[in-house]
Amino acid sequence: QVQLVESGGGLVQAGGSLRLSCAASGRTVSRNAMAWFRQAPGKEREFVAAISWNGISRDYANSVKGRFTISRDNAKNTVFLQMNSLKTEDTAVYYCAARRSGLSSVELLSREYAYWGRGTQVTVSS
Repeated sequence: QVQLVESGGGLVQAGGSLRLSCAASGRTVSRNAMAWFRQAPGKEREFVAAISWNGISRDYANSVKGRFTISRDNAKNTVFLQMNSLKTEDTAVYYCAARRSGLSSVELLSREYAYWGRGTQVTVSS
């Protein structure tokens, strides 16, 4: 089993930056594609960004392209989400997710991810 723990959320003003981290434990995720999703109050969970096992392939939601960057450090079993130029509409709980081992391709659908963290709150004030 893989356990995922997110950190780095908080309160930031619009235009500011935050860096989220997702630490995996239990098993290595070096061969798993990883992703970030988010869920705002009253809305469905949505895809934010994903990265292949080797970091070569990345994909982003249109709403965050050019502002967010996903990266990973397989030696540390950790995935990151650098969020710049934050907007109030970025306010949400951010979840880290991992595909099963061996499924290394980037996917946008939440059902493709088997392991989930509990989330970290990001609040962007105007």
